Amino acid sequence: MSGKVIITCAVTGSIHTPTMSPHLPITAEEIADAAIGAAEAGAAVVHLHARDPETGEPDQAVEAFTPFLQVIKQRSDCVVNITTGGAATMTIEERVAPAKTCRPEVASLNMGSMNFGLYPMLARFPELTHQWEYEYLEGSRDRIFKNTFADIEYILTTCAENGTRFEIECYDISHLYTLAHFAERGVVKPPFFVQSVFGILGGIGAHPEDIAHMKRTADRLFGKDYHWSVLGAGRNQMRVAAIAAAMGGNVRVGLEDSLWIGPGQFAESNAEQVIKVRGIIEGLGLEIASPEDARAMLQLKGGDQVGS
Repeated sequence: MSGKVIITCAVTGSIHTPTMSPHLPITAEEIADAAIGAAEAGAAVVHLHARDPETGEPDQAVEAFTPFLQVIKQRSDCVVNITTGGAATMTIEERVAPAKTCRPEVASLNMGSMNFGLYPMLARFPELTHQWEYEYLEGSRDRIFKNTFADIEYILTTCAENGTRFEIECYDISHLYTLAHFAERGVVKPPFFVQSVFGILGGIGAHPEDIAHMKRTADRLFGKDYHWSVLGAGRNQMRVAAIAAAMGGNVRVGLEDSLWIGPGQFAESNAEQVIKVRGIIEGLGLEIASPEDARAMLQLKGGDQVGS
């Protein structure tokens, strides 16, 4: 698959709140349409969270996922990736339930406990529609996003019988070493799909040296046993993607990671970000991976083996 780049699109997430952008998908219908639009634009993988359709609050109930999972399965061949990160306010049992029940081809997996600072967004969005938005953002000042060794092993073993592989989210260099620990124990098997996250307050920065350091460390720890992907938070999104694509990496975009398409300009859809990053990739003389390419590269079980 030399030269083929997997584009993942994370369509809504649990970071941004509804007041921040009128284009953030909230309802099951909006999430399904956003995922299918991203896939049609060139995303091989869609990374999915659910939300309460009335308030937009993150919702990790299995019943919140199944309506849009069923629509996506009917209308697209893209690889579906269900979050086990959920939100930092949820228990580990709540977070893993959709992946356990729906048995996706891919599920996300956070590789370490960390500060996850969302509260600076209050300065940019001082007037919020829902009380939960304020409490959620302000609460991140004194909240740990808990991903202990026991939590990580619980997710891995809970999904072990599903044939689900993982988007292994690494927000810092130490998270690569945590992955190496579980790989050495045989709890998780290669090929690893390592998603390096840059620019979250509490994780590694988005400087080119940070990106290079993450890649060097992963190369040393995992050699040919992994595929590297990146996401840049906020204004870092396209710049980080361009740097990583030029280094041979895969990329992730989407309104989970950034609400913007340019300085001061909202992205009106997830597909718009996919189209933009696709232009960067193809401008480098590279080819985007299809869903079938991604399945082959990541050794996935196939869309006919999922539960929803």
